[in-house]
Amino acid sequence: MAEEAPKPALLSGGNPQIPKGYGDGPVQAYIAAMPGWKRDLGQRLDALIVEAVPETTKAVKWNSPFYGLDGQGWFLSFHCFNRYVKVAFFKGAALDPIPPGASKQADVRYLDIHEADTLDEPLFSSWVSQASRLPGERM
Repeated sequence: MAEEAPKPALLSGGNPQIPKGYGDGPVQAYIAAMPGWKRDLGQRLDALIVEAVPETTKAVKWNSPFYGLDGQGWFLSFHCFNRYVKVAFFKGAALDPIPPGASKQADVRYLDIHEADTLDEPLFSSWVSQASRLPGERM
């Protein structure tokens, strides 16, 4: 009988601790380790991102999934907190409409999604599509 792989640890705030890695595998491992309702949200966010930008590349860096375009940098990531999932649009200030969460960094905007929230999927998909057409961040 094969031994089951240990589940990733959750860091303070409930964020899965996933080793840095490139490709869909590490991102799917992160999503699978998202606690509770956040897992379903992570699966939906991932599906919407890939639907909006089929050629997206993926990685896990700093215990967060990153999405970008090969050779053009990263356009968004998300991260689990105790009560919500924070989506970071790295050039969010250039999106129309601008995502609601301000940042200390002038270009970055956030979307915080709580369990009781209903994700506006058409708006989110529009932001993803717009973000993918902007110069990405090199990290």
